[in-house]
Amino acid sequence: MAETEPDSESGDESLGDLFGRLVDDAKGFGQAEVDYYRTLVRERLRAAKASLWMGAVAMSLALAASVALVVGLVFTLAPYVGPGWATLIVVSVALSLASLMGWLAWQQIKRVMGELP
Repeated sequence: MAETEPDSESGDESLGDLFGRLVDDAKGFGQAEVDYYRTLVRERLRAAKASLWMGAVAMSLALAASVALVVGLVFTLAPYVGPGWATLIVVSVALSLASLMGWLAWQQIKRVMGELP
């Protein structure tokens, strides 16, 4: 007669029991991997958050320096051409540079997106 019950004295387990343990172990391993990557992502997001704050402060300081430079250029040119013309010259040059940079950025975006050969 064939035995269907595991032999408790010899420690033999049925194939079904072994497969069940394998599935349980695989689920545990998968959950441990998910928990590991979840923790890893949280840690990297925390580090990225700090970097973004530092970048925002750096950009704010750079913008303030740019404004100071433009105002300084207006004050420097004002004795030579008058305050109105100095403002017009500095604003025109700044807008021309901004337009050129914007156009170049747009061309680069189109090239990256594949619209240009």
